[in-house]
Amino acid sequence: MRRNNLLQLLADNRGPFTPIEQRIVAAAQGEATIYLYDPIVSDRVTAEWWGGVCAQDFVPAMRSIEAERIHLRINCGGGDVFAAEAICQAIRDQAAHVVAHVEGLAASAATVITSACDEVLITANSKFMVHESWTFAMGNKRDLAQVIELLAKADQTMMAEYVRKTGATAEQVQTWCEAETWFTGQEAVDAGFADALTGAVDGAAQPAAKAASRHWRLSAYGHAPKLPKPDDQTPTDPPAAPGASADHRARQLQRLRLMERTAIA
Repeated sequence: MRRNNLLQLLADNRGPFTPIEQRIVAAAQGEATIYLYDPIVSDRVTAEWWGGVCAQDFVPAMRSIEAERIHLRINCGGGDVFAAEAICQAIRDQAAHVVAHVEGLAASAATVITSACDEVLITANSKFMVHESWTFAMGNKRDLAQVIELLAKADQTMMAEYVRKTGATAEQVQTWCEAETWFTGQEAVDAGFADALTGAVDGAAQPAAKAASRHWRLSAYGHAPKLPKPDDQTPTDPPAAPGASADHRARQLQRLRLMERTAIA
């Protein structure tokens, strides 16, 4: 029996909920910036508990931006594939030129989001990871067969995006995904996932980037490299959900530990 990797990713990186309004830097001279610095989760209730970002908040925000150029700044360990696809479609529908800036990490579902952008820039020290889809399930053999079929379809659509973006063969992309492949910034450029290396965050975006920055814990992944930790950040326990009592948190953590021990991923 394997651990629940999706739950592990969220539990390891739980943080305070950030309203979508705080993720957007107002447009100036025809440009706007929006931050994706949290796990991608399926709905707002989950986002409020785990501190992630959900499509039901992010998509309307992306669609509401009126600018000629949108900078999507990404430091994201991945998350829900269907929420990520909703975000992708909002990006595709944007009339603006959308530039993805990978500023630390783009893993799993976050890499599909970068592929939907018009341009992808990545720092040399960032990491970019592609892999096969995950889930956890319960049921009889017919139920689980349907889950396998759904995972295969999710992989097909995801890999098709990678093929379109990189120009690599479907066989090569499948090999990368099956192996859970981690790329450095330059390797991501060489493979075609990113268009160019970029330097530090520009001065106008630095305050928001510092406020959004986070150190990712990646024990959910099988081959994750050790990422550098910001000098001003020390390990802490995941913060409590706003407004939750200590007793409520204890009960929730007990349930999560039980799920972690019993669910399949």
